[in-house]
Amino acid sequence: MLNRGGDPIRNVAVEPVGRGLSIRSLTAGYGSNPIVFDVSLDFSLGSVTAMLGPNGAGKSTLLKAMFGLAKRFDGAVFVNGSIVGQTGRELVSRGVSYVPQLANVFPSLTVSENLEIGTFVRKGHSISETLSIFPELGTLLERRAGKLSGGQRRMVAIARALLSGPEILLLDEATSGLAPSVAQTLWERMHRLGEQGVAVIAVEQNAEMALKEARDIVVLSSGRIVFHGPARNVTVEVLDRAFLGLQPDNEAEHAETGIS
Repeated sequence: MLNRGGDPIRNVAVEPVGRGLSIRSLTAGYGSNPIVFDVSLDFSLGSVTAMLGPNGAGKSTLLKAMFGLAKRFDGAVFVNGSIVGQTGRELVSRGVSYVPQLANVFPSLTVSENLEIGTFVRKGHSISETLSIFPELGTLLERRAGKLSGGQRRMVAIARALLSGPEILLLDEATSGLAPSVAQTLWERMHRLGEQGVAVIAVEQNAEMALKEARDIVVLSSGRIVFHGPARNVTVEVLDRAFLGLQPDNEAEHAETGIS
């Protein structure tokens, strides 16, 4: 039975990971319509994970459900072993930041003003520390965000998220629509964050880039996980199955693809 009130369940059969973000038996969506079903995943600190799947697979919905922006019908989300509620403000205070694909900057504000907003709920890093990750922004601080290129706006949005000092960073299609060189730069910065101990979870449309750049891969199809494991273990068969909307048909395939 789904928890139609949207409150996370308290009884979870499998203990969450100690440090990082855990999802247990999560069903989520919008209104009265579930989009993702019975998802259980662990993301440890320092991991860099890409979420893949066809359009409509539920990738962005799952990411939003982690941050309380999609309705949780059932299941639970844990940060560092403790269950969390459904409000983004609470999650920011617990060390989780989310960067949406669109509407991710305040266009009428300068870059500097956009960055300052990142410290309102939780102050973690200084602007100078954050600019060491995105030095390109150093000469743009007084420019209005609405005048920036798409890649520059993504950098501002991610930099603002980092100012709260997150341990877990959720990125919704951060490289979508960007030139390959700019997308490559963003992935390089994600790796740097992972090396600093941040768990990076990124929805990515470019499967080829994700398989090259991410350490771990989550593949969704029709709202369900069909693969979760190291990028090196993803096969053509797994991707074909996901993008054709088919599911594994026996336990051996589940074990082979690392399904949670």
